Amino acid sequence: MGYNCDYVGVLRHGSANRAVLVVNNEYTNNELMFAGYTSAEALTDDQVGITLNAHGMTVVEITRKNPNSKWTYTQGAPLNRRITAQTPFTFAGPVRGHDLVKTSADPAGTTPLGTFGNCAGGTTPWGTVLSGEENFNFYFTQPAAPSDDRAGRAAARYGLASGNRAQHDWDRLDPRFDLTREPNEANRHGWIVEVDPFDASSTPRKLTALGRFKHEGANVTVAGDGRVVVYMGDDERFDYMYKFVSSRTYVEGDAAGNHALLDEGDLYVAKFNGNGSVDGIHDGDGEWLPLVVDGRSAVDGFTLEEVLVHTRLAADAVSPTKMDRPEDVEVNPVNGRVYAALTNNSRRAPAQVDEVNPRANNKHGQVLEITPRGGDHTVAGFDWKLVLVCGDPSDPQTYFNGYDKSEVSAISCPDNVAFDGEGNLWIATDGNALGSCDGMYLMPLEGEHKGHLQQFLSVPAFSECCGPLIEWDERVVFAAVQHPGEDDGASTTNVKSTFPYRGNTQPRPAVIMIWPQSPSAGKGTAKAARSTKA
Repeated sequence: MGYNCDYVGVLRHGSANRAVLVVNNEYTNNELMFAGYTSAEALTDDQVGITLNAHGMTVVEITRKNPNSKWTYTQGAPLNRRITAQTPFTFAGPVRGHDLVKTSADPAGTTPLGTFGNCAGGTTPWGTVLSGEENFNFYFTQPAAPSDDRAGRAAARYGLASGNRAQHDWDRLDPRFDLTREPNEANRHGWIVEVDPFDASSTPRKLTALGRFKHEGANVTVAGDGRVVVYMGDDERFDYMYKFVSSRTYVEGDAAGNHALLDEGDLYVAKFNGNGSVDGIHDGDGEWLPLVVDGRSAVDGFTLEEVLVHTRLAADAVSPTKMDRPEDVEVNPVNGRVYAALTNNSRRAPAQVDEVNPRANNKHGQVLEITPRGGDHTVAGFDWKLVLVCGDPSDPQTYFNGYDKSEVSAISCPDNVAFDGEGNLWIATDGNALGSCDGMYLMPLEGEHKGHLQQFLSVPAFSECCGPLIEWDERVVFAAVQHPGEDDGASTTNVKSTFPYRGNTQPRPAVIMIWPQSPSAGKGTAKAARSTKA
């Protein structure tokens, strides 16, 4: 079902024992897929086509016998489908039909093809799945130098003017991946996409009102007044955090109206102010700076469509806070606060340190907590605090929300966050810089164990822990094991991991689930667990 699963969503389908599993397929490891691989240029046309079709998203039906048994894949089920780099999409929102997204193959600018580089995501209250197009720039053959106009500056800002060839040689099969021939094609990627997993005939949508950048994902909450708020991170060093507030309100059961909620609204970018670090606590206040308000650009010199297509440039113009790789940003459903994984930033110099990004050469990252003023996610003001400053607990720069650091697990490079039914924070890591495997961690946010970070699982060598999903009522945890065995010199004959198999064979990414051996295993206990691969 594609390659390198990242985001994991499980949505019930008709009963407690039927569901659809939705995963992102972010990229491919060609060296682990094709025997004798040397370079993209050496791939056959068929192999290039395989990589095109191994990217994107996957929807499959899964079933189980009862709540205490494992989920199994239903082969040939009606909802099973792949969404690839060649699947037709439709643009939704203000940019639909604009000149910036028109190409020779789509002069109307309404029907982009494909999604790739899909990282994290989220589910909506109306039953659809959101997916973030992240490192889309790698897939294009690029001009060697940008022009001096805004399009050229945007190309440079998005990593699209390096002179590099398309990473998987896709322009050999499809000229749209050559920006020297189709310069607008890149503007058709870098969006949040929305998929209806319960309608296999539906056309996925690219949501232009949410802005274009290297989306880690998008996560939705319904504000007190019924408007929908979406939190997002731009996963690159020194980039920004964003918030979208819908114009219209969510109405339970109004399928048609709810499906259009993300088509229009206001877009903001975050600015953080420090209050001065005391006893290792980093906190302060901040505000969401407007980029789009009431359907109009709030940035001088930018039209509405330019703000949404060249969102990074528009954000630069209002001077938000440059962050340490903001990745997953999610609302805790129990306490209503927002938590963001800031993975690392080894390029931050001492002169660039600020309170929300408190370390130079930041190898280990931090987790940020945002408290909206008055608990209202639609307002501009907020307070913030770093609840976790990652690394070796013996490092005096680390912080575990005030907990005794001699009793916590070491952690490095937080990537994704999730929450259980008691509001505890769960963290998945990517790129552990302490010399250990990546894994998943649990950290209570309230009570006597507040800040007691505990490692829950470790993924295999040279892999990343993705897609944490906690089904608390049933004591089930899902995770995606991405790129097992990805290491310098690895190949089909020189494997660095054989996960999920035994013996000397090629590794494969997989989705795993973990659940208690005994249905009576209590909350927060360390009962023996078992797992299965999907």
